[in-house]
Amino acid sequence: MSLTVSNRRHLVAQSEIRNMTIECARVGGINLAQGVCDLPVPEPVLRGAEEAMRAGTNVYTRFDGLPDLRRAIADKQRRFTGMDVDPEGQVVASAGATGAFYAACLALLDEGDEVLVFEPYYGYHVVTLAALGIRPVYVTLEPPHWNFTAQDLENAVTDRTRALILNTPSNPAGKVFSREEMGVIADFAESHDLFVFTDEIYEHFVFDGREHVAPATLPGMARRTITISGFSKVFAVTGWRLGYAICDPEWALPIGHFNDLVYVCAPAPLQMGCARGLEELGPDYYQGVSDDHQHKRDLFCDTLRSIGLTPHVPEGAYYTLADVTSLPGNTAKEHALYLLEQTGVACVPGSAFYKGAVGETLARFCFAKEMDVLEDAMARLRRLGG
Repeated sequence: MSLTVSNRRHLVAQSEIRNMTIECARVGGINLAQGVCDLPVPEPVLRGAEEAMRAGTNVYTRFDGLPDLRRAIADKQRRFTGMDVDPEGQVVASAGATGAFYAACLALLDEGDEVLVFEPYYGYHVVTLAALGIRPVYVTLEPPHWNFTAQDLENAVTDRTRALILNTPSNPAGKVFSREEMGVIADFAESHDLFVFTDEIYEHFVFDGREHVAPATLPGMARRTITISGFSKVFAVTGWRLGYAICDPEWALPIGHFNDLVYVCAPAPLQMGCARGLEELGPDYYQGVSDDHQHKRDLFCDTLRSIGLTPHVPEGAYYTLADVTSLPGNTAKEHALYLLEQTGVACVPGSAFYKGAVGETLARFCFAKEMDVLEDAMARLRRLGG
Protein backbone atom coordinates (compact mmCIF):
# COMPACT_ATOMS: atom_id res chain seq x y z
CA MET A 1 0.00 0.00 0.00
CA SER A 2 1.51 3.34 -1.08
CA LEU A 3 1.52 6.55 0.93
CA THR A 4 -1.40 8.84 0.08
CA VAL A 5 -3.45 11.72 1.42
CA SER A 6 -6.66 11.16 3.33
CA ASN A 7 -10.03 10.65 1.68
CA ARG A 8 -11.12 14.05 2.97
CA ARG A 9 -8.28 15.92 1.25
CA HIS A 10 -10.36 16.79 -1.81
CA LEU A 11 -12.87 18.58 0.38
CA VAL A 12 -10.47 21.33 1.42
CA ALA A 13 -8.98 22.54 -1.82
CA GLN A 14 -8.14 26.23 -1.75
CA SER A 15 -11.28 28.35 -1.66
CA GLU A 16 -12.27 30.61 -4.54
CA ILE A 17 -11.84 33.55 -2.19
CA ARG A 18 -8.16 32.69 -1.78
CA ASN A 19 -7.82 31.84 -5.48
CA MET A 20 -9.12 35.24 -6.55
CA THR A 21 -6.90 36.94 -3.97
CA ILE A 22 -3.90 35.26 -5.60
CA GLU A 23 -5.09 36.22 -9.08
CA CYS A 24 -5.58 39.80 -7.88
CA ALA A 25 -2.04 39.95 -6.49
CA ARG A 26 -0.70 38.60 -9.79
CA VAL A 27 -2.07 41.59 -11.71
CA GLY A 28 -1.54 44.12 -8.92
CA GLY A 29 -5.27 44.75 -8.66
CA ILE A 30 -7.72 45.86 -5.97
CA ASN A 31 -8.93 42.95 -3.88
CA LEU A 32 -12.69 43.11 -3.31
CA ALA A 33 -12.71 39.31 -3.05
CA GLN A 34 -11.46 38.70 0.47
CA GLY A 35 -13.56 39.81 3.43
CA VAL A 36 -10.92 41.92 5.15
CA CYS A 37 -12.32 45.00 6.87
CA ASP A 38 -10.10 48.06 6.51
CA LEU A 39 -11.25 49.79 9.70
CA PRO A 40 -8.43 50.95 11.98
CA VAL A 41 -7.98 48.68 14.98
CA PRO A 42 -9.49 50.54 17.97
CA GLU A 43 -6.93 51.98 20.35
CA PRO A 44 -8.27 50.18 23.47
CA VAL A 45 -7.86 46.85 21.65
CA LEU A 46 -4.24 47.55 20.69
CA ARG A 47 -3.39 49.02 24.08
CA GLY A 48 -5.01 46.14 25.94
CA ALA A 49 -3.02 43.53 24.01
CA GLU A 50 0.26 45.40 24.45
CA GLU A 51 -0.26 45.93 28.16
CA ALA A 52 -1.14 42.26 28.59
CA MET A 53 2.05 41.18 26.84
CA ARG A 54 4.17 43.46 28.99
CA ALA A 55 2.37 42.30 32.14
CA GLY A 56 3.25 38.67 31.36
CA THR A 57 -0.07 37.42 29.97
CA ASN A 58 1.77 35.22 27.48
CA VAL A 59 1.08 31.68 28.64
CA TYR A 60 -1.74 29.18 28.25
CA THR A 61 -5.16 30.25 29.43
CA ARG A 62 -8.00 28.07 30.60
CA PHE A 63 -9.46 26.11 27.67
CA ASP A 64 -12.46 28.44 27.43
CA GLY A 65 -10.55 31.70 27.72
CA LEU A 66 -9.49 34.31 30.26
CA PRO A 67 -12.05 35.47 32.82
CA ASP A 68 -11.79 39.09 31.68
CA LEU A 69 -12.76 38.18 28.14
CA ARG A 70 -15.57 35.82 29.12
CA ARG A 71 -17.04 38.45 31.44
CA ALA A 72 -16.74 41.14 28.76
CA ILE A 73 -18.47 38.92 26.19
CA ALA A 74 -21.29 38.14 28.64
CA ASP A 75 -21.73 41.84 29.48
CA LYS A 76 -21.75 42.80 25.81
CA GLN A 77 -24.40 40.18 24.99
CA ARG A 78 -26.58 41.46 27.81
CA ARG A 79 -26.29 45.06 26.59
CA PHE A 80 -26.87 44.43 22.90
CA THR A 81 -29.18 41.42 22.79
CA GLY A 82 -30.66 40.98 26.26
CA MET A 83 -29.13 37.52 26.66
CA ASP A 84 -28.41 36.48 30.24
CA VAL A 85 -25.06 34.71 29.96
CA ASP A 86 -22.99 33.11 32.73
CA PRO A 87 -19.33 33.81 31.87
CA GLU A 88 -18.22 30.89 34.03
CA GLY A 89 -20.11 28.19 32.18
CA GLN A 90 -21.57 29.45 28.92
CA VAL A 91 -18.73 31.18 27.02
CA VAL A 92 -15.90 29.48 25.12
CA ALA A 93 -13.23 31.67 23.51
CA SER A 94 -11.69 30.03 20.46
CA ALA A 95 -9.48 30.57 17.41
CA GLY A 96 -11.93 32.78 15.57
CA ALA A 97 -15.59 32.18 14.86
CA THR A 98 -14.51 29.40 12.51
CA GLY A 99 -12.65 27.74 15.38
CA ALA A 100 -15.70 28.00 17.63
CA PHE A 101 -17.84 26.48 14.89
CA TYR A 102 -15.40 23.61 14.33
CA ALA A 103 -15.20 22.81 18.04
CA ALA A 104 -18.99 22.92 18.29
CA CYS A 105 -19.39 20.53 15.37
CA LEU A 106 -16.87 18.13 16.91
CA ALA A 107 -18.69 18.25 20.24
CA LEU A 108 -22.31 18.00 19.12
CA LEU A 109 -22.52 16.27 15.74
CA ASP A 110 -21.64 12.77 14.51
CA GLU A 111 -20.49 11.39 11.21
CA GLY A 112 -23.55 10.63 9.07
CA ASP A 113 -25.65 13.43 10.57
CA GLU A 114 -27.31 16.01 8.31
CA VAL A 115 -27.34 19.78 8.82
CA LEU A 116 -29.59 22.24 6.99
CA VAL A 117 -27.70 25.10 5.34
CA PHE A 118 -29.24 28.14 3.68
CA GLU A 119 -27.74 28.95 0.30
CA PRO A 120 -26.04 31.13 -0.73
CA TYR A 121 -23.77 29.86 2.04
CA TYR A 122 -20.39 30.62 3.56
CA GLY A 123 -18.03 27.97 2.23
CA TYR A 124 -16.21 27.30 5.51
CA HIS A 125 -19.46 26.12 7.10
CA VAL A 126 -20.09 23.59 4.35
CA VAL A 127 -16.51 22.33 4.09
CA THR A 128 -16.21 21.95 7.86
CA LEU A 129 -19.30 19.76 7.89
CA ALA A 130 -18.16 17.69 4.93
CA ALA A 131 -14.69 17.17 6.39
CA LEU A 132 -16.32 15.69 9.50
CA GLY A 133 -18.50 13.32 7.48
CA ILE A 134 -21.62 15.41 8.08
CA ARG A 135 -23.93 16.00 5.12
CA PRO A 136 -25.01 19.57 4.37
CA VAL A 137 -28.56 19.77 3.00
CA TYR A 138 -29.37 22.99 1.18
CA VAL A 139 -32.37 25.30 1.52
CA THR A 140 -32.19 27.90 -1.24
CA LEU A 141 -33.10 31.49 -0.38
CA GLU A 142 -35.02 33.27 -3.12
CA PRO A 143 -33.85 36.71 -4.25
CA PRO A 144 -34.30 39.62 -4.19
CA HIS A 145 -35.18 39.42 -0.48
CA TRP A 146 -33.69 35.95 0.08
CA ASN A 147 -36.97 34.52 1.32
CA PHE A 148 -37.79 30.99 2.46
CA THR A 149 -40.90 29.26 3.77
CA ALA A 150 -41.62 26.80 6.53
CA GLN A 151 -42.38 24.26 3.82
CA ASP A 152 -38.89 24.71 2.36
CA LEU A 153 -37.50 23.60 5.72
CA GLU A 154 -39.92 20.70 6.00
CA ASN A 155 -38.97 19.53 2.50
CA ALA A 156 -35.30 19.35 3.53
CA VAL A 157 -35.53 17.66 6.94
CA THR A 158 -35.02 13.90 7.40
CA ASP A 159 -34.64 11.58 10.35
CA ARG A 160 -30.86 12.20 10.14
CA THR A 161 -31.14 15.99 10.50
CA ARG A 162 -29.48 17.20 13.70
CA ALA A 163 -29.01 20.93 13.21
CA LEU A 164 -29.50 24.05 11.12
CA ILE A 165 -26.94 26.77 10.43
CA LEU A 166 -28.17 30.36 10.56
CA ASN A 167 -25.81 33.12 9.39
CA THR A 168 -27.27 36.56 10.15
CA PRO A 169 -26.36 39.06 8.80
CA SER A 170 -25.31 36.66 6.09
CA ASN A 171 -22.21 36.23 4.01
CA PRO A 172 -22.51 36.57 1.01
CA ALA A 173 -26.12 37.78 0.60
CA GLY A 174 -26.16 40.38 3.36
CA LYS A 175 -29.55 39.12 4.53
CA VAL A 176 -30.63 40.14 8.01
CA PHE A 177 -33.13 37.52 9.16
CA SER A 178 -36.19 39.18 10.69
CA ARG A 179 -37.72 38.28 14.01
CA GLU A 180 -40.65 36.71 12.13
CA GLU A 181 -38.37 34.57 9.98
CA MET A 182 -36.47 33.46 13.06
CA GLY A 183 -39.79 32.53 14.64
CA VAL A 184 -40.38 30.14 11.73
CA ILE A 185 -36.92 28.66 12.26
CA ALA A 186 -37.45 28.41 16.02
CA ASP A 187 -40.75 26.55 15.60
CA PHE A 188 -39.15 24.23 13.07
CA ALA A 189 -36.11 23.55 15.28
CA GLU A 190 -38.32 22.84 18.28
CA SER A 191 -40.67 20.53 16.39
CA HIS A 192 -37.74 18.46 15.07
CA ASP A 193 -35.52 18.87 18.18
CA LEU A 194 -32.59 20.43 16.31
CA PHE A 195 -29.56 22.43 17.32
CA VAL A 196 -29.27 25.86 15.69
CA PHE A 197 -25.68 26.92 15.05
CA THR A 198 -25.56 30.65 14.43
CA ASP A 199 -22.83 32.73 12.81
CA GLU A 200 -23.33 36.30 14.00
CA ILE A 201 -19.89 37.69 13.13
CA TYR A 202 -21.49 40.62 11.24
CA GLU A 203 -23.97 41.47 14.01
CA HIS A 204 -22.84 45.13 14.15
CA PHE A 205 -23.02 45.66 10.38
CA VAL A 206 -26.78 46.21 10.01
CA PHE A 207 -28.28 48.86 7.74
CA ASP A 208 -31.37 51.00 7.11
CA GLY A 209 -32.58 50.93 10.70
CA ARG A 210 -32.82 47.16 10.91
CA GLU A 211 -31.99 45.30 14.10
CA HIS A 212 -29.88 42.25 14.66
CA VAL A 213 -31.95 39.74 16.60
CA ALA A 214 -29.95 37.10 18.47
CA PRO A 215 -31.69 33.78 17.72
CA ALA A 216 -30.99 32.51 21.24
CA THR A 217 -33.32 35.17 22.65
CA LEU A 218 -36.42 33.74 20.94
CA PRO A 219 -38.79 31.62 23.06
CA GLY A 220 -37.57 28.05 23.37
CA MET A 221 -34.25 28.75 21.65
CA ALA A 222 -31.83 29.35 24.52
CA ARG A 223 -30.98 25.69 25.12
CA ARG A 224 -30.75 24.59 21.48
CA THR A 225 -28.81 27.61 20.10
CA ILE A 226 -25.02 27.72 19.78
CA THR A 227 -24.34 31.44 19.37
CA ILE A 228 -21.09 32.03 17.50
CA SER A 229 -19.38 35.36 16.85
CA GLY A 230 -16.00 37.04 17.13
CA PHE A 231 -13.87 40.15 16.79
CA SER A 232 -12.27 39.81 13.35
CA LYS A 233 -14.70 42.13 11.61
CA VAL A 234 -15.88 44.66 14.17
CA PHE A 235 -12.37 45.27 15.58
CA ALA A 236 -10.61 44.69 12.21
CA VAL A 237 -8.32 41.99 13.63
CA THR A 238 -8.85 39.14 11.17
CA GLY A 239 -5.29 37.92 11.78
CA TRP A 240 -5.76 37.62 15.53
CA ARG A 241 -8.10 34.64 15.15
CA LEU A 242 -10.29 35.29 18.15
CA GLY A 243 -13.95 34.34 18.41
CA TYR A 244 -16.32 32.59 20.77
CA ALA A 245 -19.32 30.36 21.29
CA ILE A 246 -22.12 31.01 23.79
CA CYS A 247 -24.47 28.19 24.73
CA ASP A 248 -26.05 26.11 27.46
CA PRO A 249 -23.46 24.82 29.97
CA GLU A 250 -24.23 21.24 28.92
CA TRP A 251 -22.87 22.03 25.45
CA ALA A 252 -20.21 24.56 26.46
CA LEU A 253 -18.15 22.04 28.40
CA PRO A 254 -17.64 19.55 25.54
CA ILE A 255 -17.15 22.41 23.07
CA GLY A 256 -14.47 23.75 25.38
CA HIS A 257 -12.79 20.36 25.63
CA PHE A 258 -12.64 20.00 21.85
CA ASN A 259 -11.41 23.59 21.64
CA ASP A 260 -8.61 22.56 24.02
CA LEU A 261 -7.80 19.51 21.90
CA VAL A 262 -7.57 21.41 18.60
CA TYR A 263 -6.34 24.86 19.62
CA VAL A 264 -5.32 24.53 23.32
CA CYS A 265 -6.47 28.14 23.83
CA ALA A 266 -6.93 31.40 22.00
CA PRO A 267 -3.88 33.75 22.13
CA ALA A 268 -3.72 35.08 25.69
CA PRO A 269 -2.69 38.74 25.22
CA LEU A 270 -5.04 39.14 22.27
CA GLN A 271 -7.88 37.95 24.47
CA MET A 272 -7.08 40.82 26.82
CA GLY A 273 -6.98 43.28 23.94
CA CYS A 274 -10.48 42.32 22.82
CA ALA A 275 -11.72 42.32 26.41
CA ARG A 276 -10.57 45.93 26.78
CA GLY A 277 -12.25 46.83 23.52
CA LEU A 278 -15.55 45.37 24.69
CA GLU A 279 -15.25 47.18 28.01
CA GLU A 280 -14.26 50.62 26.71
CA LEU A 281 -16.01 51.03 23.37
CA GLY A 282 -19.57 52.25 23.68
CA PRO A 283 -22.64 52.24 21.42
CA ASP A 284 -21.32 55.15 19.35
CA TYR A 285 -18.42 53.02 18.12
CA TYR A 286 -20.67 50.23 16.89
CA GLN A 287 -23.15 52.65 15.32
CA GLY A 288 -20.26 54.36 13.57
CA VAL A 289 -19.13 51.05 12.10
CA SER A 290 -22.63 50.42 10.79
CA ASP A 291 -23.10 53.92 9.37
CA ASP A 292 -19.71 53.89 7.65
CA HIS A 293 -20.42 50.62 5.88
CA GLN A 294 -23.96 51.63 4.91
CA HIS A 295 -22.50 54.69 3.17
CA LYS A 296 -19.95 52.54 1.35
CA ARG A 297 -22.66 50.07 0.40
CA ASP A 298 -24.74 52.79 -1.20
CA LEU A 299 -21.85 54.21 -3.20
CA PHE A 300 -20.68 50.81 -4.39
CA CYS A 301 -24.10 49.49 -5.35
CA ASP A 302 -24.74 52.67 -7.35
CA THR A 303 -21.51 52.02 -9.23
CA LEU A 304 -22.46 48.43 -10.00
CA ARG A 305 -25.86 49.57 -11.30
CA SER A 306 -24.24 52.17 -13.53
CA ILE A 307 -22.23 49.51 -15.39
CA GLY A 308 -25.03 46.98 -15.74
CA LEU A 309 -24.02 44.64 -12.91
CA THR A 310 -27.29 44.71 -10.99
CA PRO A 311 -26.59 44.37 -7.25
CA HIS A 312 -28.65 42.65 -4.61
CA VAL A 313 -28.46 45.46 -2.06
CA PRO A 314 -27.42 43.94 1.28
CA GLU A 315 -29.31 44.58 4.51
CA GLY A 316 -26.18 43.91 6.57
CA ALA A 317 -22.60 42.55 6.55
CA TYR A 318 -20.27 44.14 3.98
CA TYR A 319 -20.70 42.21 0.75
CA THR A 320 -22.97 42.52 -2.22
CA LEU A 321 -23.91 39.83 -4.70
CA ALA A 322 -24.30 41.19 -8.22
CA ASP A 323 -25.58 39.76 -11.48
CA VAL A 324 -22.54 39.41 -13.76
CA THR A 325 -24.19 37.65 -16.71
CA SER A 326 -23.68 40.73 -18.88
CA LEU A 327 -19.93 40.06 -18.81
CA PRO A 328 -18.26 37.71 -21.32
CA GLY A 329 -17.94 34.10 -20.23
CA ASN A 330 -20.06 31.04 -19.55
CA THR A 331 -19.40 30.60 -15.82
CA ALA A 332 -19.12 32.81 -12.77
CA LYS A 333 -15.37 32.16 -12.69
CA GLU A 334 -14.99 33.30 -16.30
CA HIS A 335 -17.05 36.43 -15.60
CA ALA A 336 -14.91 37.21 -12.53
CA LEU A 337 -11.62 36.69 -14.37
CA TYR A 338 -12.78 38.90 -17.24
CA LEU A 339 -13.65 41.66 -14.78
CA LEU A 340 -10.25 41.33 -13.14
CA GLU A 341 -8.42 41.43 -16.47
CA GLN A 342 -10.34 44.47 -17.71
CA THR A 343 -10.47 46.55 -14.52
CA GLY A 344 -8.01 45.09 -12.03
CA VAL A 345 -10.86 44.61 -9.53
CA ALA A 346 -11.18 41.15 -7.98
CA CYS A 347 -14.47 39.60 -6.88
CA VAL A 348 -15.51 36.05 -5.95
CA PRO A 349 -17.46 33.84 -8.38
CA GLY A 350 -20.95 33.17 -7.07
CA SER A 351 -20.39 29.45 -7.58
CA ALA A 352 -18.35 29.54 -4.36
CA PHE A 353 -21.59 30.07 -2.43
CA TYR A 354 -24.01 27.73 -4.19
CA LYS A 355 -24.26 24.02 -4.75
CA GLY A 356 -26.35 24.48 -7.89
CA ALA A 357 -26.30 26.53 -11.08
CA VAL A 358 -27.72 29.75 -9.59
CA GLY A 359 -24.27 30.79 -8.45
CA GLU A 360 -22.95 30.88 -12.01
CA THR A 361 -24.87 34.14 -12.59
CA LEU A 362 -23.44 35.99 -9.58
CA ALA A 363 -20.27 37.42 -8.07
CA ARG A 364 -19.55 38.68 -4.56
CA PHE A 365 -17.84 42.01 -3.90
CA CYS A 366 -16.53 43.19 -0.52
CA PHE A 367 -16.94 46.94 -0.01
CA ALA A 368 -15.32 47.15 3.45
CA LYS A 369 -12.34 49.13 2.20
CA GLU A 370 -10.71 52.43 3.07
CA MET A 371 -12.52 55.13 1.13
CA ASP A 372 -9.63 55.95 -1.19
CA VAL A 373 -9.28 52.26 -2.11
CA LEU A 374 -13.01 51.89 -2.66
CA GLU A 375 -13.10 55.04 -4.79
CA ASP A 376 -10.25 53.69 -6.92
CA ALA A 377 -12.10 50.40 -7.37
CA MET A 378 -15.31 52.19 -8.33
CA ALA A 379 -13.47 54.39 -10.84
CA ARG A 380 -11.95 51.31 -12.44
CA LEU A 381 -15.32 49.61 -12.65
CA ARG A 382 -16.96 52.67 -14.20
CA ARG A 383 -14.44 52.55 -17.04
CA LEU A 384 -15.92 49.18 -17.92
CA GLY A 385 -19.29 50.84 -18.43
CA GLY A 386 -17.80 53.65 -20.49
